[in-house]
Amino acid sequence: MPQKQKEGLLEDGVRIDGRTPTDMREVNMEVGVLNNPDGSAYVEVGNTRIIAAVKGPKELHPRHLQEADKAVLQAKYRMAPFSVDDRMSPKPSRRSREISLVTKRALEPVVKLEEFPKLAINVFVEVLEADASTRVTGITAASLALADAGIPMRGLVQACAVGKLEDTMVLDVAGEEDAYGKADIPVATINGSIDEVTLLQMDGDITAEDVREGLKLAEKGNKELFKAQKKALKEAYKGGGN
Repeated sequence: MPQKQKEGLLEDGVRIDGRTPTDMREVNMEVGVLNNPDGSAYVEVGNTRIIAAVKGPKELHPRHLQEADKAVLQAKYRMAPFSVDDRMSPKPSRRSREISLVTKRALEPVVKLEEFPKLAINVFVEVLEADASTRVTGITAASLALADAGIPMRGLVQACAVGKLEDTMVLDVAGEEDAYGKADIPVATINGSIDEVTLLQMDGDITAEDVREGLKLAEKGNKELFKAQKKALKEAYKGGGN
């Protein structure tokens, strides 16, 4: 997290994009957006736009990577070269590898891997446009794509990032807030409940009280995202029951 600060990110309780500290950006979700993968999803949070796809379960090669009693979940996160103002290199970076691992670990607790021994489930996350919070939005999209692929899960994973602007904790960190804010806390939950956290990272100048407040904000945001996930699935599979 950059240590430099910028004035005007929060004035009289209003953020630079007009939101209050507890507001999410506008959220849009859709599943089944691609034909070739077994499952896919598109998630838009403000100007952050991400598509996720799932292939599998399928045989895992090389075979020495197979697990005898469960499937192996593999995740790959990538930012498209046009996703930011400065052109991104198409080569895998240290950051993309780290976020790929974070995505995998955030999703593993809900996927019933034991139902597919020796097989692989591959998740691909592609950032089309980045305005902060790409790792958390990618996790939200990946969970939806898994559901669209019919992968057995015990719940949906959704994630958002809370941050600190001056002395105020805020929900759903966006562009300049991410670049110039004091702290960043990505949080992933199962079915919107802070009692089941699959990802919690912290970076920046934060206190214990900031963390407590941030987790409350994250639960609020993730409940909104969970509601949007369910809506997207119901719209795609109308008549399929509750």
